[in-house]
Amino acid sequence: MSNVPSELKYVASHEWLRMEDDGTITVGITDHAQDALGDIVYVELPDVGDTVAVDDEVAVVESVKAASDVYAPITGEVVAINEALEDDPEVINTDPYGDGWMYRIKPDNADDFDSLLSAEEYQADL
Repeated sequence: MSNVPSELKYVASHEWLRMEDDGTITVGITDHAQDALGDIVYVELPDVGDTVAVDDEVAVVESVKAASDVYAPITGEVVAINEALEDDPEVINTDPYGDGWMYRIKPDNADDFDSLLSAEEYQADL
């Protein structure tokens, strides 16, 4: 069974979200997603300042198996990206919920976070 931390929120397209103390939301792909992709070799991240809406294609993860789009789980503005992934994209495979985070977003409506899937709901869909 995939690692699904209970303190995070999830979406069915296999992104996880963590609310930070400053009100921004950190986004990455789940352990299940990285496992399905295999060895990740390249990540294309959004630009800081990009405005995204729910379900917009916001990033691309390429592995030895396939390329996969990463979708925005929440509407808002990208305020940070994990630049370390440019040189070390495989960290997503080893630490998808920690150093493998992809970007941070300032949500247009912070209440949208609460409506996302809990760990239990996400696991039930796997």
